[in-house]
Amino acid sequence: MSRSIVLLLSAPSGAGKTTLGDGLLRQNPQLRRVITCTTRAPRAGETDGVDYHFLSKETFSAKVEAGEFLEHATVYGRSYGTLAKSVRDLLKEGLDVLLTIDVQGAVSVRKVAETDLVLRAALVTLFLTPSSRLELTRRLQGRGTESSEVLAARLAAAEEEVAHWQRFDYLIKSGTREEDLRRAQAILDAERLRRCRVHFEFAE
Repeated sequence: MSRSIVLLLSAPSGAGKTTLGDGLLRQNPQLRRVITCTTRAPRAGETDGVDYHFLSKETFSAKVEAGEFLEHATVYGRSYGTLAKSVRDLLKEGLDVLLTIDVQGAVSVRKVAETDLVLRAALVTLFLTPSSRLELTRRLQGRGTESSEVLAARLAAAEEEVAHWQRFDYLIKSGTREEDLRRAQAILDAERLRRCRVHFEFAE
């Protein structure tokens, strides 16, 4: 059984999960991010195969039909998905895996983990949320990438997404970037010390 960790990091859109994930990746060379597939257009500065795999709707649908995704969902008219092979390949290498996905995707991953023993043993789920709706609004507006209509839709969905927090192993109420990273790193460090993940022989 794999001793690696699959850290599933989820949050309402705009709450800061990408920033937190990037911080964990910088601090943990053994932790690798799985590149998500999406049908949305690249934002300024994003690169195909680095930030996302940008796919056409037709290609994405074909992969769904072929059962290639560990999870996939359509959010605000855009589809996102995590290729199961990408996760399994990293686990086979003995690496830890970071999944930064939305609440819908987290539900799908937990469902797969019910019957996948390796994924079940490796999976650790973490939910990040701003402390208030006002703070989430401020963060989304600060991005400057959303139209007023999309912003309103994201805010309306956020309350429903936050209601899922009790289904996760850990909850971080977001503060500063430094505070969020310190707390997430503490969770990762503690999970690596679980008996099931530690190889130990008492020396003579």
